[in-house]
Amino acid sequence: MPSRSALRPLLRFVKLQLASSQPQRYFSSTVLKAESPSQPTNHERTTHFGFETVAEAEKEARVAGVFSNVASSYDTMNDFMSLGIHRLWKDHFVRSINPGISSTSPSTGWKMLDIAGGTGDIAFRLLDHCTNINNSPQSTITISDINPSMLAEGQKRSLQTSYANSPRLDFLVANAEHLDTVPSNSVDLYTVAFGIRNFTNKEQALREAYRVLKPGGLFACLEFSGVTNPLLDAMYKRWSFGVIPLIGQLVAADRASYQYLVESIEKFPKQQQFRDMIRDAGFMVPGKGWEDLTGGIAAIHKGIKPVEKS
Repeated sequence: MPSRSALRPLLRFVKLQLASSQPQRYFSSTVLKAESPSQPTNHERTTHFGFETVAEAEKEARVAGVFSNVASSYDTMNDFMSLGIHRLWKDHFVRSINPGISSTSPSTGWKMLDIAGGTGDIAFRLLDHCTNINNSPQSTITISDINPSMLAEGQKRSLQTSYANSPRLDFLVANAEHLDTVPSNSVDLYTVAFGIRNFTNKEQALREAYRVLKPGGLFACLEFSGVTNPLLDAMYKRWSFGVIPLIGQLVAADRASYQYLVESIEKFPKQQQFRDMIRDAGFMVPGKGWEDLTGGIAAIHKGIKPVEKS
């Protein structure tokens, strides 16, 4: 996590920029337009890329461009953008799952799949919890990402862990909407953290999550969501749209990618709507279906694949 002294010069500069700026307009008309994309025709299915409407076939390539650009600085940027709070959210997310827990002794271990997990930030936490909390060294995880640059970053970081080059950890380049190499009913836990909002077809990704999970398996998602307090929401929007792209420019020399990231947060379904999408995919949803973090800036959603009655 960045130290306070490291953050102070950056935050002073940001405050000066905000003080001299015009009131923020919460949209962007030009995001990642090095080349002018073609407009979707009447026959093409469309989706959102930030605040733009683009053809579905185009979104995947443009999202890939974003994450190729930010791969090496992704977690550092998350530290600056959230002042380290994303680490607390991720720790709580993993504790709430309690991976590796077993009612049998010895445990057979969990088979876990972390989607859009490129840098390994969630996967390494899950393995640590299995090993250190639930004494489950048999538990394994596959880190899957559509972007090879993000996976390469995760592989590099894995070398600093005890899981490098072990059978407990592997990597898979795959589209979450078409997990063709993952067998049905094969996974105990499917996680996705700060990734599903970038998917082209979220409903299809949820159906794939349902397919690959074993009966009784858990779908767990950590994602930016809808702020519940109007005052906090206004402050958060000003921070998101006024500051985060600026930090992206200063720290990663890439304003446009981070402009897209904040716009994608704004377009993502709010808590109740996303809960209903999970339920529509076939999952049983425990309780109200989500847990708000930091006033709804982020939320944890869970779904359980039903066990078929014999």
